[in-house]
Amino acid sequence: MVSRRGRGRPPGDSDARERIAAAAMHEFGEHGYDGATMRAIAAGAGVDAALVHHYFGSKADLFAEVAGFPVRPDLEVPAILRERPGDAGERIVRFVLESFECPDVRKRGVMVLRTAISGKLTGPLVTGFLARELLPRIAAELDAPDADLRATLVASQIAGLIIARHVVKLPAMAEASVDELVARIGPTIQRYLFG
Repeated sequence: MVSRRGRGRPPGDSDARERIAAAAMHEFGEHGYDGATMRAIAAGAGVDAALVHHYFGSKADLFAEVAGFPVRPDLEVPAILRERPGDAGERIVRFVLESFECPDVRKRGVMVLRTAISGKLTGPLVTGFLARELLPRIAAELDAPDADLRATLVASQIAGLIIARHVVKLPAMAEASVDELVARIGPTIQRYLFG
């Protein structure tokens, strides 16, 4: 009689998750986001590829976790665009600003941004993630021939907002309320998306 294992965590091998995370950091560092594969990560960790998916889900999920992404714009922003496109610009700005009001999100988000800007190795990793996982998902929600450019303009505006408010802390930007920034920046994002 063949026994069938139920759903859930596989038995034994209690350090597999940590080995997978370490192998993923190595693979992403060596081959960039696009060049790293789930199979290579699994091989580096000495586990079956199915176990990588069991613990982390998709490649984007794995990268976001090992890179310390505090929020998942690749999942949240497309959902915002689908829900109510008429005020998506303001809702995207509010989502980002309110997420960064949480101290842990702000700390990790600033770390990821600083690392992406200054790191020769990590910059391409974050760029690869954004180019593969975020920008195409935004563009897919837009009915425009220049959807890729529009998505990139949104990303550049949001990155600039976070850098000005939380990295270099320009006084007027750092002191402005979330509502004020939403009111001023939201229409620009809306125009990039649908104007």
